[in-house]
Amino acid sequence: MLPLVGIFGLLLLQWLWHGVIAPPLSVSPWIYATFFSLPLLPSLLLLVRRKREALLVGALAALLYFCHGVMVAMTEPQQRTPALVEIALSVLLVVAASWNGLRGRFARKPAVKKGPE
Repeated sequence: MLPLVGIFGLLLLQWLWHGVIAPPLSVSPWIYATFFSLPLLPSLLLLVRRKREALLVGALAALLYFCHGVMVAMTEPQQRTPALVEIALSVLLVVAASWNGLRGRFARKPAVKKGPE
């Protein structure tokens, strides 16, 4: 559930940020918003086909959004709020998509009994 919130949250944020909140002056805002939404397209297509890999692909795309958010938050103070939201959604998506693997990796393992040597 949380990975889906991250994927759709990032998609919605791209359209709001680049289409409404801070549209570019030199290019049509909708072209810009579409361009920034493209990394999520493979994940969305895999979600429609109900493939398990959709969360992994979404998490990989979230790494791009994380880097973009950090760069914008550091260099453009007037766009810091949407950049911080992008960072938070990216972290949410990466952690939520890998939670089952992390839980399995760090689960307590039963002690192995050693026989007499």
